[in-house]
Amino acid sequence: MMNLFFVFNPKAGKEKIKSKLGDIIELFSMEGNKITVAATTKRGDATEMVKNLPEGFDRVICAGGDGTLDEVVMGMKLREHKLPIGYIPAGSTNDFASSVGIPSRINDAAKVAIGDKLIKCDVGLFNDKSFIYVAAFGAFTEVSYETPQELKNRLGHAAYVIMALKHLIEIKSYKMRIETEHMTIEDEFIYGMITNSDSIGGIKNITGKNINLCDGLFEVTLIRKPKLATDLNSVMVALMDRDYNSKDLYYFKADKLKVTCEEEVPWTLDGEFGGNEKEVVIENVKEALELAVK
Repeated sequence: MMNLFFVFNPKAGKEKIKSKLGDIIELFSMEGNKITVAATTKRGDATEMVKNLPEGFDRVICAGGDGTLDEVVMGMKLREHKLPIGYIPAGSTNDFASSVGIPSRINDAAKVAIGDKLIKCDVGLFNDKSFIYVAAFGAFTEVSYETPQELKNRLGHAAYVIMALKHLIEIKSYKMRIETEHMTIEDEFIYGMITNSDSIGGIKNITGKNINLCDGLFEVTLIRKPKLATDLNSVMVALMDRDYNSKDLYYFKADKLKVTCEEEVPWTLDGEFGGNEKEVVIENVKEALELAVK
């Protein structure tokens, strides 16, 4: 028997969580658990709720998109007494849930959320913010989220290329200095992602090979500015085929990196706007998240 705090985002994933609330609460209650339920009404609510949660709870369970999970993890980071987290993915993409094997069906995920199997996953820090699986900047930051799932299913990585080419007119490059413990890179980039996931925007295996979510390392992928706009297609194909010998790609692993740019760069964290920054320090906190999995 557990004392559960269940927080859900009623707006996530076209509000599909609302129709499942009764089933979820009934499932949690069948095991004799005590349940406290709360709904978020604005951004940041889940962080405040978890941060201020009184002692006596055994687990926090959240339902919503990856952004809701981010808020819960941030709230947990601010607590002295950390609790395991259960996650019911109810957003549009749910990349992180896919990476750790949490079922996509809400009722099945709810069973996993109160289960006994727990793993520890890495968490990313982005200056004073946290993220679970990706910090990204550049031309295609939103493309993977805008690509219809039906198109991905039919065309695979070609769907990503098609959508990316539609954004050619919007491409902007950034001159950056990227420093890690082992190297310093100075170049001009149109896209970059710092990841701890094998799925981004619903596309599997785009982040590299041999992904380990609890090794204390990020997978870093950077795309240099092509010399000609017409070269972009080959760049995207190299990315999707994971051709890391391409002259247009940098790919490496790192536990910490500092990114500096002369102008402000818009970032996204787990698909949500992360701010406009000239300088960021991105750090991997190994095994900072204790998560219920299948």
